[in-house]
Amino acid sequence: MTTSTLSNETALRIALAARALPNTSIADLIGALHNHLGDEINETTLNKITVTNLKTAFGQTYELDGEEDGEDADADDIACLKEAVRILWGELDDEPGSAIPTIEPYTEGEMPGSIRVAIASNSGEKLDGHFGSCLRYLIYQLSAIDLKLVDVRSALEADLQEDRNAYRVGLIEDCQAIFVVSIGGPAAAKVIKGGVYPMKKDEGGQAREILKDLQKVIQTSPPPWMAKAIGVADGQRVKNYKGA
Repeated sequence: MTTSTLSNETALRIALAARALPNTSIADLIGALHNHLGDEINETTLNKITVTNLKTAFGQTYELDGEEDGEDADADDIACLKEAVRILWGELDDEPGSAIPTIEPYTEGEMPGSIRVAIASNSGEKLDGHFGSCLRYLIYQLSAIDLKLVDVRSALEADLQEDRNAYRVGLIEDCQAIFVVSIGGPAAAKVIKGGVYPMKKDEGGQAREILKDLQKVIQTSPPPWMAKAIGVADGQRVKNYKGA
């Protein structure tokens, strides 16, 4: 089994559980889960994980609190393990990223003059993620007047790759642009090389509100990269969408 077979829900639980465990990467947690569950990592099997199971599984992969067998974890370690197990069970109500947005039906070509935009996200339909560490990418198709969430792509497997940024670029390679809260220089260079235009918005915000602002740009004066994507001359107003 590869992590690409994990459902969005399973991937989200694992990513958030790893964040609850100090000095534990997503790869570490997946390794521990493989020790206990084998290849059957899904929502049903995660629901059966106990603190003892997880503690023992970690003892087989790396030292926990300085003890190879994981038996001498202190109270703080146990509290973290309990929190991680709660998250693996799907109890995400108080966790960032608990709500996975619903994908809207979309057929390729149904929105003429549209572009595809990715949003780096950790929670709901928000722009609140760094390019290199966000939990997922929200993928939107938008024209001057229409907007649809067409996909939600987990970035969990990126942490298992030798070149994490290259893998993340691959997740959004069908997009013309991406909004991020932050992105490093080398990562930005790879994004641009992949044909995706990065847009940084430090304060983040609700994805749809940000994209509505982008729609206004499409309607009025699209920059060269956008004009090329939607098939109009640079700076030409897209009048036909409003029947003007």
